[in-house]
Amino acid sequence: QVQLVESGGGLVQPGGSLRLSCAASRFTLDYYAIAWFRQAPGKEREGVSCITSTRRSTYFADSVKGRFTMSRDNAKNTVYLQMNSLKPEDTGVYYCATAGTALCSGRYPEEYDYWGQGTQVTVSS
Repeated sequence: QVQLVESGGGLVQPGGSLRLSCAASRFTLDYYAIAWFRQAPGKEREGVSCITSTRRSTYFADSVKGRFTMSRDNAKNTVYLQMNSLKPEDTGVYYCATAGTALCSGRYPEEYDYWGQGTQVTVSS
């Protein structure tokens, strides 16, 4: 069974940085696209970005372009989301997900089948 585990969230001041990790267990991430989503209180889950099995990244949210970077380390079976210049509006629970395909499935949660439990990111002074 596919299991994804996020880590790296926390409290950071505006302008700060965090690196989120999405680690897989019981399957190899190498062949699959992985997406990041986030959900702020009272809001719908929003697609942030996605990276294909061949390391091509797509950033769904215009607000993160130029600030967030996805990468993957297949040796560690882990995908990362580097978040720089964080803003209070980046606050939310961040989830990684996969549809079990090599290409990114899209920006909507219903396009993904397997999810991690989420990690909280709070940007506040």
